[in-house]
Amino acid sequence: MILETKIALARAAGALSRRSGRGATSLPGKLLMRMEPRAIERLARRLPAGSAVISATNGKTTTAAMVAAILERGGTRLVHNRAGANMAGGVASELLGAARRGDGIDADAGLFEVDEFWLDRVVPQLQPRALLLANLFRDQLDRYGELETIADRWSAAVAAAPQTKLVLNADDPLVADLGRGSAPGRVTYFGVQDDAMALPGMAHASDSKHCRRCGAPYVYDSIYMGHMGHYHCPNGDSRRPQPDVYATDVTLDGTRGARFELHVGAADATVALPLPGLYNVYNALGAAALTSALGASLQQIVAGLAATQAAFGRAETVTVGGRELAILLVKNPAGANEVLRTLALDEGEHDVLAVLNDNIADGRDISWVWDADFEVIAERVRQVTCSGTRAAELALRLKYAGIAPARLRVVPGLERGLDAALGDGAGRLVALPTYTAMLALRELLVARGAAQGSFR
Repeated sequence: MILETKIALARAAGALSRRSGRGATSLPGKLLMRMEPRAIERLARRLPAGSAVISATNGKTTTAAMVAAILERGGTRLVHNRAGANMAGGVASELLGAARRGDGIDADAGLFEVDEFWLDRVVPQLQPRALLLANLFRDQLDRYGELETIADRWSAAVAAAPQTKLVLNADDPLVADLGRGSAPGRVTYFGVQDDAMALPGMAHASDSKHCRRCGAPYVYDSIYMGHMGHYHCPNGDSRRPQPDVYATDVTLDGTRGARFELHVGAADATVALPLPGLYNVYNALGAAALTSALGASLQQIVAGLAATQAAFGRAETVTVGGRELAILLVKNPAGANEVLRTLALDEGEHDVLAVLNDNIADGRDISWVWDADFEVIAERVRQVTCSGTRAAELALRLKYAGIAPARLRVVPGLERGLDAALGDGAGRLVALPTYTAMLALRELLVARGAAQGSFR
């Protein structure tokens, strides 16, 4: 069976799935790969400008949105898995959707976020021009195992694409180490150079704290986020690389946005980022480093970052029931801590809808909530509605964080939980959902006409 016939069959299956209401972000690609195991490789070869790949524990979707905003301003037509279907089936589906008769494809380049556990299977097929590896945090231990397991898989992916440019986070020791021994000019490093953003000490939930070469604990001169910062091995076996792309003079405007000076080589410019938190500054630095490696100008990068819109569920704000609802995804200790740290910068008391699910895509193990520092907002909470499949456990965690029981309410059903939270007042409501809870919340908001688009 020729490839065009297989493409037609996979498309027909996707159309049937969509008509049945089940969605089709990954199914057509999975079917195509069953019929043609080399489908990703064969379709990716059609892209005249090649492709770029992004992987990270936190921030893949947002960073990819930033990269897309930058590249599309320069006129690049992208095939991009915007809906976040980031395993092989999702990548194949996007390429399938862009494929045209013969060897044609309706795009100039590919931009793919890839799940960290799938990277070593997808990169050898794509052979991308550039690979951005942004961070590695403890996440879903029941699915992924410890960080060293992922680091080994990433190392294999790097080795399998020797011609691919690497864009690595200098502030993450495990990620930066992946550039060790690379050919000159292959690696672009990025990081933060602003000690005003440093934490007073390392959070107990921090992960990569030991040298991968000798096992000695790193010495930190400054810590910015989780285990990320300026570090060196006391035995001299490794140290933070000097970044090529970096941020200085960072200003965080609570949950509204951030501002910083972006340095790319010898050039610099001010970035007004419409997304909040130091974690989004890191996402912006990764996007700037990747697009710079692909040839984007500093002017194009700054304009693209300023125009970036929040990816669905990631600092997205909508109006529902007459109230402003800000959706801030939380899914592991490091990410949750940065969201909470950012929320603590906002003035006044907060009404919160906290939704904890333990579905497969969230991870069955919810013990991570005890490593999230809810204490930083405990005195600033007016009312918390706990919802989701593990609502009661989340309420218990918040009680131990110091939130008075009178300010806590457990409403397991999401729709009832949302209505209860909306009925608490007239000010802004902040939603802190885990991954599947965020998807379900967005579907509910779309159904009510408060949000656009569906990503199931």
